[in-house]
Amino acid sequence: MIKVLIVDDQELIRASLSIVLGGEEDFEIVGTAEDGKRAIELTKELSPDVVLMDINMPLMNGVESTREITSKFPKVKVMILTTFEELDYVRDALASGAAGYLLKAIHPNELAAGIRSVYHGGTLITQEIAKQLITQWVNPSTYVTEEKSKKNNFGLTEREKEVLEQLSNGATNREIARKLFLTEGTVKNYISSIYSKLEVTGRHKAVFKAKEEGLINP
Repeated sequence: MIKVLIVDDQELIRASLSIVLGGEEDFEIVGTAEDGKRAIELTKELSPDVVLMDINMPLMNGVESTREITSKFPKVKVMILTTFEELDYVRDALASGAAGYLLKAIHPNELAAGIRSVYHGGTLITQEIAKQLITQWVNPSTYVTEEKSKKNNFGLTEREKEVLEQLSNGATNREIARKLFLTEGTVKNYISSIYSKLEVTGRHKAVFKAKEEGLINP
């Protein structure tokens, strides 16, 4: 049996993954955690084979948690399962020891197959992300230009800027999700990331700072 620990700050996601993966004959869901700090505690307590890890979470994010888990428990495999496909997140996660990086939109059968692959020693990322990483490796000058640009805009991705624009228009999470064809959970994750990068708390402060820094139109 492959013992799996599910880590995600959204209760619905934890419950859904537990049901879907729990139906696999060779999987045992040993526990769930709502943040990175709790994930480390449960990894020590439950000794899972694979930790399915979200990125943006309270108390301790998935990258920091992955780094600590892979350092303290080298036999445990960590697989990132998130809504974010930006290369910064991918690089940070893989550099922290993650053995896989998949998006939540993946089909359940592919997710189960991915967990098995990682459990048996494989490394797994989506084809699209792999292409982006190869492009960056082949054209490093392009990446340097992008990094310089990111320093000037607090590292906000294009999608985060789109969400920020919607926030400035007073849109709710549901309205943003509908306009940008995202789930409300994904919008929530993007907003949390925006707050972190801008070092603010709350929508009004985020919008005010974004306008002040010229990130969005006043």
